[in-house]
Amino acid sequence: QVQLVESGGGLVQAGGSLRLSCAASGRTFSSYIMGWFRQAPGKERDFVAAITRSGTTYYADSVKGRFTISRDNAKNTVYLEMNSLKPEDTADYYCASRSRFCSGVRCQRGGEYDDWGQGTQVTVSS
Repeated sequence: QVQLVESGGGLVQAGGSLRLSCAASGRTFSSYIMGWFRQAPGKERDFVAAITRSGTTYYADSVKGRFTISRDNAKNTVYLEMNSLKPEDTADYYCASRSRFCSGVRCQRGGEYDDWGQGTQVTVSS
């Protein structure tokens, strides 16, 4: 089991930026698929972004061009750089890990991930 701890959430004005971090335990972090998901109050959990072990990235259409996912395998950490934030980006953000290979749509399904962090709250004010 992988332990995941998110940080970096907070309150920001529309148009602002935040960088979320997710620190993972385990010696094989570099082999994990890492994903970010979010859940707004009263809504279902949605895919945000994912990065494979080879560095291939996937993004939800709603965040393309504004969010960037990256990973630092030396630090066992995955990041989500969020720019041009909008009020509709307000949600709890969760990182997740998957040990098995995935590509395309499969990497964007929450049910395909094995372990989850506790979440970090992002609030974007208008």
